[in-house]
Amino acid sequence: MTHKVEDAAAALKAGGLILLPTETVYGLGADASNAEAVAAIFEAKGRPRFNPLISHVSDAGAAEAIAVFDPAARALAEAFWPGPLTIVAPVRDRDRVCDLARAGLDSVAVRVPGHAGARAVIAAFGGAVVAPSANRSGRPSPTTFADAVEETGFAVQAAVDGGDCAVGVESTVVSVLGDGVALLRPGAVTRAEIEALVGPVNERADEGHRSPGRLTTHYAPDAPVRIEADGAHEGEILLGFGAGVGDPRWSLSPTGDLREAAANLFRMLREADRERPVGIAVSPVPLVGLGEAINDRLRRAAGFVG
Repeated sequence: MTHKVEDAAAALKAGGLILLPTETVYGLGADASNAEAVAAIFEAKGRPRFNPLISHVSDAGAAEAIAVFDPAARALAEAFWPGPLTIVAPVRDRDRVCDLARAGLDSVAVRVPGHAGARAVIAAFGGAVVAPSANRSGRPSPTTFADAVEETGFAVQAAVDGGDCAVGVESTVVSVLGDGVALLRPGAVTRAEIEALVGPVNERADEGHRSPGRLTTHYAPDAPVRIEADGAHEGEILLGFGAGVGDPRWSLSPTGDLREAAANLFRMLREADRERPVGIAVSPVPLVGLGEAINDRLRRAAGFVG
């Protein structure tokens, strides 16, 4: 089940859904301007309709046609695009990203993906593509083509195999909605990298400019997840981190490498879940750099944050 860039663009133009590779996770893509196509994403994922979607575009110029950028937004785009950073800004063109995709908000989330295949599809299509992670809602996000097909392949008219995702966690989300830059969701572009460019970022609740991926049990496998675990209870699988921790088969990173752990996180949650364990325990992961994003996803998998 693999298709060419041209096939994917044609499917989008016809109002269909596609599987879109990105450097973060595989996305379930649709024409951002087509409310019926966007509704089909929600139906396929079972995703709550108040959760806004990220509009993926081919370059910064296309982003500014959709969103109103201030100097901070332009600086962030210049530094981190193409790449795993999403900018939430006031909406400029409501027709290019429909109300359903924006969850009725006056803001819009935009990103230029770092994956060349994703940008090729978007450029061939000629518009913005909303592409939330290609999993059923609440399930771990797919970082391989096979997992994307398993999760939502039934719903798509085309699927582009772009290989395994290099980053493995969703994009960092920041907002530029008035009083400086706010970090809404940690990701591969770290807080330190952002602050080095624009200064201290604000901590802000999602109310009024809700961010993608902020539901309490997002990223949750079927098995209960126990975090900050110093070992496995009977019947659990332990996802270890660091040298000598647990079974090497289930180590997020035997060397304690945060980038490796991020790339492995969703795949290992899925693979562990397929074993039907009593639960999934996860070793402590340092809360620094990329570890902030990893811990954010783990806390959501465990149901601790809203």
